[in-house]
Amino acid sequence: QVQLAESGGGLVQAGGSLRLSCVVSGSIRSFEIMGWYRQAPGKQRELVAFITSGGSTNYVDSVKGRFTVSRDNTKNTVYLLMNTLKPEDTAVYYCNLRGRDPTLARIDYWGQGTQVTVSS
Repeated sequence: QVQLAESGGGLVQAGGSLRLSCVVSGSIRSFEIMGWYRQAPGKQRELVAFITSGGSTNYVDSVKGRFTVSRDNTKNTVYLLMNTLKPEDTAVYYCNLRGRDPTLARIDYWGQGTQVTVSS
């Protein structure tokens, strides 16, 4: 069973920084995309950033230049560094893994989420 565990959320003032971590445990053969999503109260979940197995990254326009997604394969961990945080970044942040298990079946897993609150 694959599990994703996020951490690093919290309360920060506008302009501050946080680094979210997502640790992947369990048996996977490969991942294709690791993504960070967020969901604010009353809003739909949106994709914030993702990193591919090849190391390519992409970001939603609202966080470009402020957020950086990266991974450490030795620690099975994906990070989201968030700088210059704004109150509108307040949301529950989730990590998502899409890839294949050892039988090559496609897998799609979510973490439990971590709350990020940015005060003005």
